[in-house]
Amino acid sequence: MKIATFNINNVNKRLPNLLEWLRSSKPDVVCLQELKSTDDAFPEAAIADAGYASVWTGQKSWNGVAILSRTGEPVLTRRHLPGDLADSQARYIEAAVNGILIASIYAPNGNPQPGPKFDYKLAWLERLRNHATALRKTGAPIVLAGDFNVAPTDIDIYPTKSWDDDALVQPESRAAFRRIVGRSWTDALRHLHPDERVYTFWHYQRMRWKRNAGLRIDHLLLSPNLRGSLAAAGVDRDVRAGDGASDHAPAWVVLRMN
Repeated sequence: MKIATFNINNVNKRLPNLLEWLRSSKPDVVCLQELKSTDDAFPEAAIADAGYASVWTGQKSWNGVAILSRTGEPVLTRRHLPGDLADSQARYIEAAVNGILIASIYAPNGNPQPGPKFDYKLAWLERLRNHATALRKTGAPIVLAGDFNVAPTDIDIYPTKSWDDDALVQPESRAAFRRIVGRSWTDALRHLHPDERVYTFWHYQRMRWKRNAGLRIDHLLLSPNLRGSLAAAGVDRDVRAGDGASDHAPAWVVLRMN
């Protein structure tokens, strides 16, 4: 079973890129982030024509997450991250697909920091940690996939000091990510590529794509009962080179399913 995460950075604007990648890569399940689409503008029909059923939660202009499946209808279990009833940002959706509980996650960016946006980021990640712990304790097989907006270690960002003040690399952000992973979850890409500079995001500015000046901020975390099923993990890097591409590339895992 191939499960992917892809920050599409505007699902309608980049629909041709998405459909081409679905045709070529054939993931079984896809977690999308940054839809930048209202619920009623989500391109459900075009995605269905490509063979994927979908659930989503959108938001005007920003945010928005979705889960696509070509192996049966995703069974929606949650549209919001619990822990703050006042939080209306569309950043979390959860569904069961073929016996696996899958979450599509778009964590806050947190810039500028310090400030209220950074405080919101850290509080949101702590809410995610609490919910992830509750999910894990159910014993269900779980994949937490998405744009966490954290480069966990120095190997997850190209050698530079230009990002030193950015929320994505702050010690507090990295500590929050470490607390989520803890001793239970498996960071799939890093687990299989422990010493490799694997990137999933390249900013549009300063020719960062051409210079391979990237960051790894898109992650797939596996619950303990899926660790032994992990067969492969990677990034479809070439997708970032397409015309009108998102500034992210899809990351994916392959799980051996009994």
